[in-house]
Amino acid sequence: MKKISRLFDKKWASTVLWIMIIIAAWEIGASIVSVTKRTPENILPHLYQVIAAAFSTRQVSAGMSATMVVLTSARATILRALLGFLLGTGAGFVLALLMKLSGLVEKMLFPYLMLIQLIPVLGLAPIILSITGDINKSRIIIAAILSFYPVATNTLAGFKSVPQEKYDLMYTYAAKKPTIYAKVLIPTAIPYFFTGTKIAAPMAITASILVDTLQGDGGLGCMLSQSLKHAMSIYVFWLIVFFSAFIGIFSGCLMGWIENLVSPEKRGLRKAKRDAKKGVN
Repeated sequence: MKKISRLFDKKWASTVLWIMIIIAAWEIGASIVSVTKRTPENILPHLYQVIAAAFSTRQVSAGMSATMVVLTSARATILRALLGFLLGTGAGFVLALLMKLSGLVEKMLFPYLMLIQLIPVLGLAPIILSITGDINKSRIIIAAILSFYPVATNTLAGFKSVPQEKYDLMYTYAAKKPTIYAKVLIPTAIPYFFTGTKIAAPMAITASILVDTLQGDGGLGCMLSQSLKHAMSIYVFWLIVFFSAFIGIFSGCLMGWIENLVSPEKRGLRKAKRDAKKGVN
């Protein structure tokens, strides 16, 4: 029992356990569906069927296999999500900076930012489309809107988390406001900023896919909708579901990796660990 307990203390072991539980639950559900009068592959196929469809060369649409359809559609969706995420992240950081510089700006804008986030994407999409008159631009803007709020709120929380002692220290050095921001506030807010990006990145991808289903004109969401309507193999639907989940998880992990590279705290921890190992050796 002690060996088992030590094994599950490792992060990868608990991850593997949850994956096994999900696979088992999926296969049980697929088996239950298969004994009904409904066609199993149209509702919940077995995982091996989805995997087989991913490697199949059978043409399902426009001379392309299911995997080619997914990858071709993903290029447009991911590009729009990436542009929206970058715009939203930049706007969120600048807005947090402005709200920190001026309490009046925070009081004026913060309630409206919350209000915008409460509008469902299904209702926001046609509004943005009517304003821009361009499908691609509207998708990028929607991804940006959903991205900037978590970045802005988390970054602002980072700015406000600076203790008074650090301000007092900078004042004793007669540091000017730009120096205080560059040396104290921004480095302190970096972990909070990346917490926001870890939330915003998957949201941008989800928003881009969801709007694709509403407005058509290519993309993962459009293919998702068509596959549900049996315009092509139903396995395209499941491949898109798994691919979207992978991209969402990968985007969050990517933000964590970038944080490890640029965060002063993370670099300090890595240096301390290296020094500790050298001391042991």
